[in-house]
Amino acid sequence: MELNGPMTEITRWDEGGPWAPRFGYVRALRVGDTVIVSGTTGTDESGNPAGPGGYEQARAALAKIREAIDHLAPEAVIVRTRVYVTDISGWEDVGRAHAEMFGDRPPVSTLIEVSSLVSPELVVEIEAEAVVV
Repeated sequence: MELNGPMTEITRWDEGGPWAPRFGYVRALRVGDTVIVSGTTGTDESGNPAGPGGYEQARAALAKIREAIDHLAPEAVIVRTRVYVTDISGWEDVGRAHAEMFGDRPPVSTLIEVSSLVSPELVVEIEAEAVVV
């Protein structure tokens, strides 16, 4: 079953991580002037966590998000993030990484606690949307 119909050209990009082919998605896609980035965890090429805590994992996830956006539209600005954490009490560590990434030009954002992520060692997953300005 094909879910994509005729529309504006879509450009897809994936860095080749272990989860995308197993689940059937790409890291990011560009439709017109919009770039949408899938939920991204802070892992290395093998899928291992970038560190034990939210700060390290959030930094790594945000770096992967920026890489994906830069590949599809280097001039794009991140305008929205959705941050999923497995323990809301660790929000400050995740928030510190988020604030460092965006400085004085933060996007709108939502922080949501979830019961778990795809692997028990993962504590944060981030989605993003960007637009070409």
